[in-house]
Amino acid sequence: QVQLVESGGGLVQAGGSLRLSCAASGGTFRHYAMGWFRQTAGKERAFVAAINRGGDWTVYADSVKGRFTIARDNAKNAVYLQMSSLKSEDTAVYYCAADRIHPASGDAKNYGYWGQGTQVTVSS
Repeated sequence: QVQLVESGGGLVQAGGSLRLSCAASGGTFRHYAMGWFRQTAGKERAFVAAINRGGDWTVYADSVKGRFTIARDNAKNAVYLQMSSLKSEDTAVYYCAADRIHPASGDAKNYGYWGQGTQVTVSS
């Protein structure tokens, strides 16, 4: 069973950049596809990006394509979300998720393991 801990959230101005990290423990990290999701108050958790076990296949939500990049380091048991050209609408709590699926998924229902989330606030 894998445990996930996100970090790197904070307050940033619109147009700025932020890098989120998600550290995994308790499982064989390379066996898990990873995803990033985000949630704002009163809304369902929304897909942001996902990456397969080997790190050579990625998928993004249309709203973040060209601005966000997901990557993983299986040697460090970590997945990252590099966010650039941030907009106020990117403000949310960001969660990383994991499961033994292939290649990866944009559906939150396919992930059984979740971190506690990290707040990202983009000021305009």
